[in-house]
Order: sequence, then C-alpha cells, then structure tokens
Amino acid sequence: MEDAPLSTSGAQAAAFFREVVKRGVVWWVRDDEGGPTWPSSSGEQVVPYWSSEARVNRAVAIWGTQFRAMSMPLRRWQEVELPDLAAEGLRVGINWSGQRLTGWDFTVEEVLNRLAHALSEPPYDG
Repeated sequence: MEDAPLSTSGAQAAAFFREVVKRGVVWWVRDDEGGPTWPSSSGEQVVPYWSSEARVNRAVAIWGTQFRAMSMPLRRWQEVELPDLAAEGLRVGINWSGQRLTGWDFTVEEVLNRLAHALSEPPYDG
C-alpha cells in the first residue's frame, strides 16, 4: 500500500491502538479463501486490521462484496494472530482509510510494542 499523508496515517494509527484497547476487539476482512494480503510500497505483504466495525465496513464497501468483516478479541490477536503473522514474515496494516485504503504498516514487533504501550496508559476519555 502507498503511504497516505503523514498526518492522516499517524492519526489513524494512534486511533487504532486507542480504540482496540478501549473496545478489546480487532477487525479484519476475509473472503472464502481466508484473510487477504496486500503489497506494501516496499513490496512486503501486509495484512490490514481496523479498530472498529464501521472502519472495516468502509474497506468492505471499497474492496467488494466478496469480502466480509470479521472480528476477534484483542487478546487472541495479540497472543495468537500476531505471532502467526510474524512467523509468516507478514506486516500489519493499521486502520487503512480513504478511497484507496492507504495507511501505515508495521512489523509485528512494532505493533506489539505500540500495543503494550497503549495497554499501560490510563483510559482515554476522549
């Protein structure tokens, strides 16, 4: 995926970690073949995730009806899914947005570090 403007992507990434910690749920898309990957601007494969049902439904609307929104508990994502992605050498897309669904992607290690930081912060009242 191409990088979206820094301010938009940065705001989306910050919102992702804040929202998944608050709600305890992570969202992604899948079709009959499973969860798709997309190439990053550097050519690495990325699995995108979103922090809310509304956000993932926008992705489904753009990518097509063959996809459906799925959710999982944050703890499962953290303890099972992310290690599986790391083992497969995949990166993690965070709250991709806009008509072309662009945004930041991170290594699993970066996501786990950001998530640990978000989990240690006081609740966001925002």
